[in-house]
Amino acid sequence: MKSGFISVVGRANVGKSTLMAKILGEKISIISNKAQTTRDKIQIIYNDEESQIIFIDTPGIQTPSNKLQEKLFEFSEESLKESDIVTFVVDNSLEIGRLDKEIIAMLERIRLPKILVINKVDLLREDELDQIKEKYQAMDMFDQIIGISALEDKNVKAYIEAIKSMLDEGPAYYDRDMITDKSERFIVSEIIREKALNNLSEEVPHGIAVRIDNFKERENKRLIDIDATIIVERNSHKEIVIGKGGSMVKKIGMEARKEIETFLDSKVNLKLWVKVEKDWRKKEKMVDRFGYK
Repeated sequence: MKSGFISVVGRANVGKSTLMAKILGEKISIISNKAQTTRDKIQIIYNDEESQIIFIDTPGIQTPSNKLQEKLFEFSEESLKESDIVTFVVDNSLEIGRLDKEIIAMLERIRLPKILVINKVDLLREDELDQIKEKYQAMDMFDQIIGISALEDKNVKAYIEAIKSMLDEGPAYYDRDMITDKSERFIVSEIIREKALNNLSEEVPHGIAVRIDNFKERENKRLIDIDATIIVERNSHKEIVIGKGGSMVKKIGMEARKEIETFLDSKVNLKLWVKVEKDWRKKEKMVDRFGYK
């Protein structure tokens, strides 16, 4: 069968995680309209009868301004070294921006087959899509250029088939029923962080991390107890996350619990706490402690 590793790179908010969720049919990388949503290198495992394709979904590339963003940039660069094929995802922007140019410069140094995926084509006229394709074709560095709409599931299958046509035959690297290399604890923490991102005002989300303190299934009961701490950088952010009379943290907890129960196929008793770790994103030790190594 065909098998291999595909790194998926691109700047923030071009729709990489939406594409991965559409391919897999399950939400592993969290999807939010906030920048810097994916914060880890997540392997998403696609299986069908004739292939196993391991997608390495990386954090959106941006110019680092703190220790956390430096780590995220390292994750994205490191993933390229582990890949058989690189997918560069761009959106419907008609001009090639500064960050895209930085990524292209990085890709020029990588001697691997490359696929360019132009996402959000549902927002483009045909002549506009042709205009974008021509700019990238002129670079003469992409083996294939494919226009898709991850949100509307347009041409996603064509993207999968393009990958298969470029992969060599190989083994199954993971069990055929696995969908990710990440633990249940990791995915639960990401679900909680997503609900916080979706519910909080713009100044808070970038400084949020989630730590799972307890994850234990009760004996003889279909019930999992989960204790988690939402980490913020400032006391004022803690007040916002808790909300008046605890209303916000309760809302985050209720939304997260429903999705966690679906994911774990079990009843869940979820308890959330909020803690301040001042300016943790700027401190390398704190960034490492929260799992971004």
